[in-house]
Amino acid sequence: MQQIVTLGLIQSRATVSPSRNLAATAQRVRLAAKRGAQIICVQELFRSPYFPQTEDADLFALAESIPGPTTEVFCPLAREEEVVVVVSVFEKRAAGVYHNTVVVIDADGAILGKYRKMHIPDDPGFYEKFYFTPGDLGFRTFRTRYANIGTLICWDQWFPEAARLTALKGAEILFYPTAIGWHSSEPITIRKDQQSVWELVQRGHAVTNGVYVAAVNRVGKEGELKFWGHSFVADPSGAILARGAQDKPETLIVRCDLSKIAETRHHWPFLRDRRIDAYHEITERFLES
Repeated sequence: MQQIVTLGLIQSRATVSPSRNLAATAQRVRLAAKRGAQIICVQELFRSPYFPQTEDADLFALAESIPGPTTEVFCPLAREEEVVVVVSVFEKRAAGVYHNTVVVIDADGAILGKYRKMHIPDDPGFYEKFYFTPGDLGFRTFRTRYANIGTLICWDQWFPEAARLTALKGAEILFYPTAIGWHSSEPITIRKDQQSVWELVQRGHAVTNGVYVAAVNRVGKEGELKFWGHSFVADPSGAILARGAQDKPETLIVRCDLSKIAETRHHWPFLRDRRIDAYHEITERFLES
């Protein structure tokens, strides 16, 4: 595999029309490819506004199968442009069984596989447990034409175990399609703190695992949520290579030197010094004193 890989992060504002969002995002992926992007990631649940703000059974109609409408657009696009596409899908697996899923399409247009979101939130404005069954595919790494990548989704960002296990399976870049924003009832000080720790925890994953991290968020006000954008790429030392705007759609094109992974791990040998013999308690829910 080559050492220099160029990423494309598609930060968008959603409309109420799934078909329009799909067409617009496909066009932005194509333009990112023309600008040199080789692995392109879109935001979480890009085909619609962020619907889990409410619990509404009618919204299950937004779900689709895999293969389905989204892959029918992105598979030929990936093949034509010779790019890898990381695309979010509200997956209908069966009646009553739905997942928040990422599909990885390789540069030949073939579906390499999918990852189903493992950690499902349930907070005001983020009622995902109503819609999504927790993932059952485990943490996965995909060997694409340009790099080994791992795909996690939004709430997965906050769990070091997810990043670690994905990195241990060989991921050089962790992609996090995201839909995160401020609730209208939250004061400004809390909003700033939330955005700061959101970025900080992911930069920590880059450092402790010696990998690149790419987080792709959405923008715009939807219902009671204002999505804060700021999509970014961090290198294996945690340095921010690029950061998107807070309030406008944007496509980030970011060059990543994969040789920095080995270089960083040589100097910060966290993986070497792990005490795997002493971590058995990590599988417990809580350790009583």
